[in-house]
Amino acid sequence: MNLDYSPADDAFRADIRAWLEANLPRELGDKVLNHKRLAREDFADWHKLLGTRGWSVVAWPKEYGGPGWDATQRHIWEEECARIGAPSVLPFGVSMVAPVLMKYGSEAQKRHYLPRILDGTDWWCQGYSEPGSGSDLASLRTRAERVGDHYVVNGQKTWTTLGQYADMMFCLVRTDTGAKKQEGISFLLIDMKTPGITVRPIITLDEDHEVNEVFFEDVKVPVENLVGDENRGWTYAKYLLGHERTGIARVGSSKRELAFLKRLALNQKKNGKPLLQDPVFAAKVASLEIELMALEVTVQRVVANEAGGRGPGPEASMLKIKGTEVQQALTELMFETVGPLAAPFDVPFLEGAREHSLAGDDDAAPLAAYYFNYRKTSIYGGSNEIQKNIIAQMILGL
Repeated sequence: MNLDYSPADDAFRADIRAWLEANLPRELGDKVLNHKRLAREDFADWHKLLGTRGWSVVAWPKEYGGPGWDATQRHIWEEECARIGAPSVLPFGVSMVAPVLMKYGSEAQKRHYLPRILDGTDWWCQGYSEPGSGSDLASLRTRAERVGDHYVVNGQKTWTTLGQYADMMFCLVRTDTGAKKQEGISFLLIDMKTPGITVRPIITLDEDHEVNEVFFEDVKVPVENLVGDENRGWTYAKYLLGHERTGIARVGSSKRELAFLKRLALNQKKNGKPLLQDPVFAAKVASLEIELMALEVTVQRVVANEAGGRGPGPEASMLKIKGTEVQQALTELMFETVGPLAAPFDVPFLEGAREHSLAGDDDAAPLAAYYFNYRKTSIYGGSNEIQKNIIAQMILGL
């Protein structure tokens, strides 16, 4: 296994870097680099710009409008986007429901939905978690009863990220209450404008509206919006989650945040010297950097396997666990670096309504919200405890 980049890879990186530097709006990059909040238009406009080149869907094959890049090129793209501060392309349409449609969807579903995902016409959200059915997703209770040429859906989903903006939801529903819990689930595509759908905001600790509750009351969904076969949705859900967990590692953005942490610690003083020169604190940073380097090598190994035609297996769970642990540790050390300077909470500054923080430290001002928001990373995409069970079963045979 060769983990070195070839001259062709280096040339590809140079081309990508030049394009990003020429096309990423400066204001948008500054928001990402400085931990400001992104508006709906920020995500949508960037997606549309990338879509004109097929780069909103970098993992897609050419037959569906993607660039046809190999795994190494995709890895380089993600690194360069993170380095410069480009927003992430939201995964719900591009890298979650789209792979399911490509593998299991009907030809009509592919023709209709995939072009709309590519160019950003449809904003997608995920309908998986429910009250009482998070990590134990197979216990979900949202019902879909077939009545003629429609399913009638009743129930509730929760923690629906950015569902307030969504045009479409891919949703797991129970279509057979008598089967074993994994075997009675189906995968539906639901138009969020359908009568009977109510979206209610969940305001998180950082006073952001990122997640929602979604209620279904006699919602009629056409039968042609069923993906694959009825009662086989669990198979499609597992396929989707394998793609999601691989992307959650986010090595590129963690490398960028490590550089931010070091700069932050150079500017903070302890006993008259930069905090980064304090032996105890420097050891914490060094330990985290080693963890990140090891994670990057593991990602490169997975990338090399994918380049050889092998899809993600239990390695996806390993990347999910370690990637999110590194992300959380970075926010913890940032918080430790600035201490009480992170305490003032300035929402207008975070949302761009004010150029500078009232507290006087623009680097420190967003870090409390950033820290609290990242408590979620070890939970979403299947909690890290669940990922350890998967590894134990698939690798150790326990």
